[in-house]
Amino acid sequence: MSDFSPGQRWISDGEAELGLGTILNCDARSVTVLFGASQETRTYSARQAPLTRVAFASGDRIQAAEGWQMTVDDTKEVDGLIIYIGEDDAGELCELPEARLSDSMQFNQARDRLLTGQVDRNDWFDLRFRTLHHHHRIEQNPALGLAGPRIDLIPHQLYIADEVASRQAPRVLLADEVGLGKTIEAGLILHRLLLTGRAERALILVPASLTHQWLVELLRRFSLSVTLLDEQQSQANGDSNPFESGQLVLASQDWLFANPSRQAQAQACEWDLLIVDEAHHLSWSEDDVGPGYACVERLAATTAGLLLLTATPEQMGLASHFARLRLLDPERYVSLETFREEEQGYVAVAEAIDALETDDDSDLDAAARDAIGAVADDGDSQALLATLSNAEYGVEQRAAAKAQLREQLLDRHGTGRVMFRNSRRHVGGFPERRLHTTRLELPSSYRRVLRRLERDEDYLDELLIETGLDHPEVMIYLDGMYQALSDDPLNAEPWWQFDPRVTWLLEQLTDMGSDKVLVIAHDRETAQGVADGLRVLGGVQAPVFHEDLSLVERDRAAAAFADDEDGCQVLVCSEIGSEGRNFQFCRHLVMFDLPLHPDQLEQRIGRLDRIGQRHAIEIHVPVFADSPGEKLLRWYEEGMSAFAAPHGLGNELFDAFGDDLAESLLDNDALDEIIAETRALFDAKLVERDAGRNRLLELNACRGERADDVIAAVAELDDDRALPRYLDQALDIFGVDSRDLGNGLTLLQPGQHMLDGLPGLVKGEEGFTATTSRQRALSRDDVQRLSWEHPLLREMMGRILDGAMGNTALALLKHPAIPAGRLMAELVFRTHCPAPKRLHLNRFLPPTAVRVLLDESGANLTAKVSFTGLSKNLMKVKKAVARDLIKSRHDQLRELIERAENEAQCELPSIVEAAQTRMRKNLDAELTRLEALAKRNPSVREDEIEALRQERHALDSAIEGTQLRLDAVRVIVTVDDDSR
Repeated sequence: MSDFSPGQRWISDGEAELGLGTILNCDARSVTVLFGASQETRTYSARQAPLTRVAFASGDRIQAAEGWQMTVDDTKEVDGLIIYIGEDDAGELCELPEARLSDSMQFNQARDRLLTGQVDRNDWFDLRFRTLHHHHRIEQNPALGLAGPRIDLIPHQLYIADEVASRQAPRVLLADEVGLGKTIEAGLILHRLLLTGRAERALILVPASLTHQWLVELLRRFSLSVTLLDEQQSQANGDSNPFESGQLVLASQDWLFANPSRQAQAQACEWDLLIVDEAHHLSWSEDDVGPGYACVERLAATTAGLLLLTATPEQMGLASHFARLRLLDPERYVSLETFREEEQGYVAVAEAIDALETDDDSDLDAAARDAIGAVADDGDSQALLATLSNAEYGVEQRAAAKAQLREQLLDRHGTGRVMFRNSRRHVGGFPERRLHTTRLELPSSYRRVLRRLERDEDYLDELLIETGLDHPEVMIYLDGMYQALSDDPLNAEPWWQFDPRVTWLLEQLTDMGSDKVLVIAHDRETAQGVADGLRVLGGVQAPVFHEDLSLVERDRAAAAFADDEDGCQVLVCSEIGSEGRNFQFCRHLVMFDLPLHPDQLEQRIGRLDRIGQRHAIEIHVPVFADSPGEKLLRWYEEGMSAFAAPHGLGNELFDAFGDDLAESLLDNDALDEIIAETRALFDAKLVERDAGRNRLLELNACRGERADDVIAAVAELDDDRALPRYLDQALDIFGVDSRDLGNGLTLLQPGQHMLDGLPGLVKGEEGFTATTSRQRALSRDDVQRLSWEHPLLREMMGRILDGAMGNTALALLKHPAIPAGRLMAELVFRTHCPAPKRLHLNRFLPPTAVRVLLDESGANLTAKVSFTGLSKNLMKVKKAVARDLIKSRHDQLRELIERAENEAQCELPSIVEAAQTRMRKNLDAELTRLEALAKRNPSVREDEIEALRQERHALDSAIEGTQLRLDAVRVIVTVDDDSR
């Protein structure tokens, strides 16, 4: 009965949780199986299909798709299909074709393996039971998906990941300031969605310069292997859709946005999550939509989940910010004008929340009550305000009301549900920034041109035409101007031979000793010239990082800079080096010149000033005395304190004064006036920002109490003492050699008899070094962190739970109080509840073990003899002897298994009831909250609420249909001292 025929029932050896499968079609090459209960379809090679035919025997109870049951008496086969013959519950003789079997039935492998004499080792049985126990508690831990990645436990990152990944089809803008970890947040969200089954396929679009960095980060921090797709890889797929080549696909925005045919292929695929990095580059206006924005808009329209990442959501102005929100929810964000009006109302909400921020227990004054009452516009909020204002209520009642009212105001107002933005001042703990400026004498080659510009207004126009440079670049970047005028006989030598900034930099490198130094210049030609000057004039080899390098060349340059032992001291970057790359291991930043936009200035500093930076940031800026560059420095420093800390106001200030600033770079009096006006607007904007939407965003982007709860849950898994013990046992059974290297490190290598297919372990290769310590893993990039979420652990646990490994055993027990020859049966039943992965059923009802220990008379000894206490006293037996013992007690074992099933069934109602209670408590509260929010906050989408309703209904039905199946059975026979 090994030939496949449509209508036959089979189960998956590797995915038993899918339930009964039905053969849809088959040919000489492949076989397609529908698993109805799980709504999954699989196609396998016909020759090596990991499937087992389901065939029930006389005495078995089976269930029809319509729900009625029968006891099998006999079978017959017609055209390759089994027809079961027996009696239904009414005692009527009936027939049931296998095609009409219930999809939720399971093939009881443990019983049939045991009764046919197939037994495994006792330590396998022990590992199976412990795996089921650990899997049960881990799946219910609220930190699932957040505990495994190699990251520091930073509150705002974990809060955002927990909040977003818990939503139905999350669609959010991650807009933390530079250096606060947006990539880590996105990785955490993706990792949790994958582990919980809410997502299986994701498309990640990033700038070309960041593709390899994302590739490495996802693998190193999250153990996620992604398919890096480019044109060469796409062409290698032939006529097939290249976006179907992997579950997680990483692609360059530059490549995809310029290729309509590849866009069509990407849109033809089904994605669960779309991630777009540096989303502020997507160009949109009411009159013109850029190709990148249009591509993302089409993909986002057919993808349930969407994460947009940008550190500067308003870099291009409020319209650009609105465009990002429009991608997340086009029905909510329809009109730019309406959005502008909404922005004005956020000040009142922020003032109300500030009125609730008092730490003391004093009554609210009249002003505070008025501020809160102005925005507490529903019955619930007004009732809470009344509680706060009533002195008859106790301190604890008023404190609870204050906390609840604060949460309501944050929930119901602003863009906090769709946008998360943390700032350094809100997060805290960042290092000091120190600005070091050096005034240098202006070289004659530069001075000659600047003096003529000061005397002759028409010369600027001539110079712009002659050099092809823009205004005011021709005045700021004097080396660029010099190179553009290279036809001039006076410009024969390279600029770096006479530019004092190069010799100044060489002196700085000497003074800094072995400290790493990042040098950033505005364009590729200047960066290359700096590197040439360092090499020729000082013998310093400095790799260059610029936009014309291939991705591999950029990664090689960055790696050479990061290497502590053999790496270079200095890396020279063009402006591209100030976006996306992380160099927090370095504390010295040299701005060889200054960018013209404040946001670019902040991006440069943000390459070093990031979470993980443990030193003060030393910012070195050489400027030519009395030059336009020095005037630009004054505008940055005096007008907006740009070097002290990020403030997010650079774009507004540049829009207001950029043109006037360019005109004043040769006029000191005009510059003083512009600096004063800039400072006045800067101070006013700070006050306005703190009062309005940004204040709301900061309050909503990390709620401390919940973040603390997540960290505590992660710490619980980090400190789990069961993990090392389980690891030792599992590695030994799977044939992995482990060697203690000291200091908490272990070398894992493939053993001679290792089972194939374990992640990171290939026979004939070296293996890898690992640790269970988070801190050790963070300090060593070459060390993997083993956790319950590591791919190696999940693979081993998955093979045990989904396969037959260890589901039968026979052992001997020597006990002075029990005569030899007595028999006991230890049976482990497991809840079975087929449901689509997207429901993440395991958070409420993970596979749950019910252990039953019976003696040969059928007496239940479960409460008297623990699993651990029994296991440590058991002795192994040869398989031949085990088979003979089972054969001799065949009928008795059948009776015991039947008795144990009845005992286990008594436990099922309480398990189901507890799971339904957990589910309803969780989802009913969230559903009620979202329905209330939707009345006040249009950011709550109706499709999100409806999806939650459907999820609750589906979970309720799935839990109600939970069954118990025999997962493993161990036969125990007592012996005397001489028997083995």
